[in-house]
Amino acid sequence: MSTPANLKYTKDHEWIKIEGNIATVGITDFAQGELGDIVYVDISSVGQSLNQHDVFGTVEAVKTVSDLFMPLSGKVTEFNKALEGNPEKVNSDPYGDGWMVKVEISNAAEADGLLTADQYKELIGR
Repeated sequence: MSTPANLKYTKDHEWIKIEGNIATVGITDFAQGELGDIVYVDISSVGQSLNQHDVFGTVEAVKTVSDLFMPLSGKVTEFNKALEGNPEKVNSDPYGDGWMVKVEISNAAEADGLLTADQYKELIGR
């Protein structure tokens, strides 16, 4: 299981990569493994400004549906269209081709409350 050190993490199992004022968000390798085979990713928040911890979409696996939570406040600017026809990319490459949304960050200070890779590994017991 992978937990890249260059990313930040949430207790809800999202990862976030911050580049300037744009953040790329997805779910962690641990989360996709716990969910099982991803069959659908529903993101209906593109164009919306959301607060930290708001639901920005859902991910559907064979046996469950799970909410996706915003790691930082901001405007959802883009959805990974590749997931429309290939939601399994979340399983095969959660930190690469399986990213979910890009967000224009409105409160960068919130990043200080996110978990480091080591803190996230401790959270999941790895």
